[in-house]
Amino acid sequence: MSKVVLITGGSSGIGKSVGEFLQAKGFKVYGTSRNPDRYPNSKFPIVALDVTKAETISKCITEVLKHESKIDVLLNNAGAGITGPIEEIPDAEIKRNFETNLFGPINVIKAVLPTMRQHNSGLIINVTSIAGYMGLPYRGVYSASKGALELITEAFRMELKGFNINMTNVAPGDFATNIAAGRYHAPVLENSPYKATYGDTLRMMDDHVDSGSDPKQMAEAIYKIIETKHPKIHYKVGAFMQKFSIVLKRILPDKVYEKLLMNHYKL
Repeated sequence: MSKVVLITGGSSGIGKSVGEFLQAKGFKVYGTSRNPDRYPNSKFPIVALDVTKAETISKCITEVLKHESKIDVLLNNAGAGITGPIEEIPDAEIKRNFETNLFGPINVIKAVLPTMRQHNSGLIINVTSIAGYMGLPYRGVYSASKGALELITEAFRMELKGFNINMTNVAPGDFATNIAAGRYHAPVLENSPYKATYGDTLRMMDDHVDSGSDPKQMAEAIYKIIETKHPKIHYKVGAFMQKFSIVLKRILPDKVYEKLLMNHYKL
């Protein structure tokens, strides 16, 4: 039987690329969106799901299991970007980002675990970010939410070992997707002490996304992980220097690494 894969945020960007790639490989793919009716031409079914609303998570899992006997793979891909000086980002937006990037994935995991445990098998892949390995200026909230998901995964996978359920992280770098369009941008305020540096950094971040890698790289990486018997805890996918930045943080003194980041962002 074909493995059943559920991809949150599967209607566009990385999720869509992964879904189409896996379906071509013979997997039975289900994607999710808050507004599935907007994607009538999707190559795989799109089920309604808002990861910030518990009732829609439950309905989504029930809907998939109505058509399939089990869910073999959960790809926690739904997420949201956020930028701005931490001092100026409204508390409500910070909380909303954590609801989407951390608490949402946790709750989807909780919803899918009973069926995976029942079948004594399963794989959960959490899409985090290379940004989650370091506190980046004007992306601090995003770094924190994705970094928290990395650590939650480390703990969760140990708790699930006895049920033959694997869990892993995949941290992408910059990919050419529409994430910048859906990102919350704190406005560049005219009277803000951060006006010049934040404005410059915002333009740099958007340029990085526009010139990012082909999302098919993520699809290929996800496929290899699914086909791996014993997945690693962490995977990084992206340009060499983005992945190498994690190595540099591990080996360089903190202040030297901080200086490198500040030079990169021209701070």
